[in-house]
Amino acid sequence: MLKTWRPLLGAAVVCGSLGGALAVPQAAQAEQLTLCWAAWDPANALVELSKDFTAKTKIDMKFEFVPWTSYADRFLNELNSHGKLCDLIIGDSQWVGGSAENGHYVKLNDFFAKEGIKMDDFVPATVVGYSEWPKNTPNYWALPAMGDVVGWTYRKDWFEKPELQKEFKAKYGWDLAAPKTYDQLKQIAEFFQKRQIDGKTVYGASIYTERGSEGITMGVTNVLYDWGFMYENPKKPYEMQGYVNSPDAVKGLEFYKSLYDCCTPPGASNVYMVESADAFKSGQVAMQMNFAFTWPGLYKDEKVGGKRIGFFPNPAEKYHFAQLGGQGISVVSYSDKKDAALQYIKWFAQPDVQAKWWQLGGFSCLKAVVDAPDFKASQPYAPAFLESMAIVKDFWAEPSYAELLQAMQKRVHDYVIAGKGTAQQALDGLVKDWTEIFKDDGKI
Repeated sequence: MLKTWRPLLGAAVVCGSLGGALAVPQAAQAEQLTLCWAAWDPANALVELSKDFTAKTKIDMKFEFVPWTSYADRFLNELNSHGKLCDLIIGDSQWVGGSAENGHYVKLNDFFAKEGIKMDDFVPATVVGYSEWPKNTPNYWALPAMGDVVGWTYRKDWFEKPELQKEFKAKYGWDLAAPKTYDQLKQIAEFFQKRQIDGKTVYGASIYTERGSEGITMGVTNVLYDWGFMYENPKKPYEMQGYVNSPDAVKGLEFYKSLYDCCTPPGASNVYMVESADAFKSGQVAMQMNFAFTWPGLYKDEKVGGKRIGFFPNPAEKYHFAQLGGQGISVVSYSDKKDAALQYIKWFAQPDVQAKWWQLGGFSCLKAVVDAPDFKASQPYAPAFLESMAIVKDFWAEPSYAELLQAMQKRVHDYVIAGKGTAQQALDGLVKDWTEIFKDDGKI
């Protein structure tokens, strides 16, 4: 979804430190705030939710939503040019490092302390992923806003067909159900591949393969994490040799290619969120990989939703992780209405507002919401979402993440989809690429 990051994030912007919200000069009285985000279903839910903010504060909300294909281009250009369009922005998790170091976001520590907003009240992984820079330090640049994670949906109605259950059990020796491991997932995918169901040829699974933005990386990392891939030596930052390209990581990448080769529909070489959801909605596949934000819409779908659909978290292998998605909400440092924008952050952080956010279709990160006794029963996909958010891991959030991502996109796509070289060569090449990027950054 994020096409032209390199020129956008490559231009360093030198700004004075904002230190904290209390250091910001008194903003002009705001009668209207503009919130910038992507155009998708959760944004529509936020419009509805924000009516309560306007009713309470008399501050009108204006929304600037753009399609995912233009999201990064539009708003990173806006931030790099110090534009005043956005008072508040819900930016991707990977933007935090660059936006903090380049002065695009207001640091929120002092404001949180003043208002009693505690990061301990939010799911820990979302604080690290959406709010912190540097990672794992108490420096906060956003409030966790939209939890998201890669998980899976499956055709529960197909899985429950007695004749298929019987055939599957005879072939594999276990009951056909949502898989717990990737070996099980592949067996299910093989079982359904090119099978006739209700007079139609169906296929095993839809997985992310898209090359142009971030798609295949968001897909392949789920598998790599579970086999043992690590971005760096935990004891020595930016030491990647033997971690990115470990023997276990190689096996994980080989598995992802084998799943693509054996069990995807025809023409599945450029699949991301929309294409994967479409493959499922059209009745093409037994399972599909996708971000959790798609689940409410799929559940409501007249053809494949309701009792026909099931949800499960990313399977496990040697380890158990899932690729983090989602975003935090930040105050743009170039806004003339920072005080009013901070009022919105304070309002949005309240437990009753977060509970309504979940009810309307947003994905709350507040523990009071997701740990509530009735949360798992609140939606059919709630248990899978909760399990998934407990195992998330994220891609690099470095200021140079765009270049890091582009390198991985090319290396894994060339191997998995184009069949160039070996998995070992792909990951060895990735270590080389990333080493050069971090050397240019002065990190190595």
